[in-house]
Order: sequence, then structure tokens, then C-alpha cells
Amino acid sequence: MINGKLLEEQYRVHLSNFHSWSQLEHAENWILFSDNIGSYISIDETSLTDGKLYTVITNKEAKGRKGALIAMVKGTNSDYVRSIVASIPVKKENLLRK
Repeated sequence: MINGKLLEEQYRVHLSNFHSWSQLEHAENWILFSDNIGSYISIDETSLTDGKLYTVITNKEAKGRKGALIAMVKGTNSDYVRSIVASIPVKKENLLRK
């Protein structure tokens, strides 16, 4: 028998590298996976818990599979979302202008 709670803790603490994740500091407010950007993106809002809204930006070409999530931002303020997405390197933003 495997203790599920212990296995979960061991994964989180020792195997996942969560504590050294580059986005850990701001992950509560936003996450960005700029490598996932493509020529066709979608933007939507969703409510995950307690009615809090999040803006979700996805790569349409990934069709909901691995590599689909580009960004998830807490809230729907367009200026805030734009400031997060603006950190994507210019080369990748040029994909959107084709």
C-alpha cells in the first residue's frame, strides 16, 4: 500500500521543482508560457472559484492539448492583461501579425 498523502507531498517537495519554479513569485496573479504562443490565439474569461474571474489566453493550434495555455491572468482588466502579455519577446509577438 502506498500512502497517497505522503506520495503527493514527496512529489511536491522533492520531484516537481515547484519551489524553484521561475513563476512562483507571481503565480497567484498570473502565469505566462510565452513558448506556447502561435499564429492563432483565443482569449476568454472564466470563473474558477468563488466567482473570481480569470482571463485565459490559449493557442488555438494546440486544440486544448499540451502547449495550449499561453497565459492565465487573475481578473479581466484589459490594461493589466496587456501588461502581462507585453512581456512576450518581440519575435514571438510577430507571429500574431502574420
